[in-house]
Amino acid sequence: MSSSKNIVLKSGIWVYFLLLIFEGALRKWVLPELSNQLLLIRDPLVLYLFLIANRNKVIFFNRYLFYVFFIAIIGFISSIFLGHGNLIVSVYGFRIFAIHLPMIFLIGKVFTEEDVLKIGNAMLWISIPMAALIIAQFYSPQTAWVNRGLGGDLNGAGFSGAMGYKRPPGTFSFTSGTTSFFSLLAVFVFYFWVRTEKINRGLLVAATISLIVSIPFSISRTLLFEVIFSFLFLIIGVGFLRSENRKSAYLISGLALITIALTFLDFFTIGIEVFFTRFENANQAEGGIESVFLDRYLGGLIDALVHSNEQPFLGYGLGYGTNVGSFLITSQRTFLVSEGEWGRLIGELGPLLGIGMILIRVTMTIKLMSWSWKALQKEQVLPWAMLSITLLVLPQGGWAQPTSLGFCTLISGLVIASFSSEKKEMSLA
Repeated sequence: MSSSKNIVLKSGIWVYFLLLIFEGALRKWVLPELSNQLLLIRDPLVLYLFLIANRNKVIFFNRYLFYVFFIAIIGFISSIFLGHGNLIVSVYGFRIFAIHLPMIFLIGKVFTEEDVLKIGNAMLWISIPMAALIIAQFYSPQTAWVNRGLGGDLNGAGFSGAMGYKRPPGTFSFTSGTTSFFSLLAVFVFYFWVRTEKINRGLLVAATISLIVSIPFSISRTLLFEVIFSFLFLIIGVGFLRSENRKSAYLISGLALITIALTFLDFFTIGIEVFFTRFENANQAEGGIESVFLDRYLGGLIDALVHSNEQPFLGYGLGYGTNVGSFLITSQRTFLVSEGEWGRLIGELGPLLGIGMILIRVTMTIKLMSWSWKALQKEQVLPWAMLSITLLVLPQGGWAQPTSLGFCTLISGLVIASFSSEKKEMSLA
């Protein structure tokens, strides 16, 4: 592949990344009248990148994609003739597998470890104004411009929180985007604290403050869980490397000192109070922390499998379990199948094909776990750091919502790309 075409593909991936971050801003503040059309703004870009890759013989198709396309095509046909019968909804559901899932492997093929670190550096820079934005949204009324909803909705984009405060969406269309952004940021912040020679120290401190501040002001328990998981994951990983033990101590000490310093600021303590009020109220309603974790990450998965025989053999049809699909079919935004990802897959595709798609995602995850562990033994910390967030989004991350789908695509592609030169010799096929 020529260097010029390689630049085009890499530039396209960067545009994908930037559109993922700022798509909601376009839909809320810049072009609100085109909010519905901008929902799919990344789709034509991905198709264009596939065309460029095909012209330059960039091979990223593998056996995983073969099985995915096989299942998706059967699901598409059954959607039309045996399922809900809505062509637009079927196409919307089919694009998840035909466009964004292959994008994972294109990112992994084209990007290198250096490119992943550049994305991380950009994340650190973006996190500073992003944290400032969610603080402004947190303290502003829902009628304020910063809280304007999709299409310029004056009712605001904030979601239920506590003590009269709403969960801020940042530049995203929904609050889940804020959680996804700062969860990915946490991976890079923790990694750069271990590899401080690869980043500007001042930027790292500023981004660390942004990350810590984002947890209470996001009012998101999921973000707290994912940040803690990534932190412990990296600490455990580098603990196996003798040369990294001292840097792990620096990481823990640095984060602790910054957190302690922030607790002396009034604006931060208010955010903490709101966060813990939300935490306590939600835990009481849902049965405590253990129940929340088991239900959200494990319970929903088990429940989807246990009740899979209650779904039609070929499901209700692709796209039926998405908010867009439910709106086009019923004129209401609701969960027609399941709020959980595994339940949605089984509901749309049926038990046989749905479980097959789940197994593909789980198998991919196991493969990446194996690669990351081997890379860690060779003093390559980045893949192990990236694996932490991948474990949370690839097996059961929600693909029905475009922003969540975009982050899953980006993160999974970056973890493959992070395997430096050895990744070129490895193959998910």
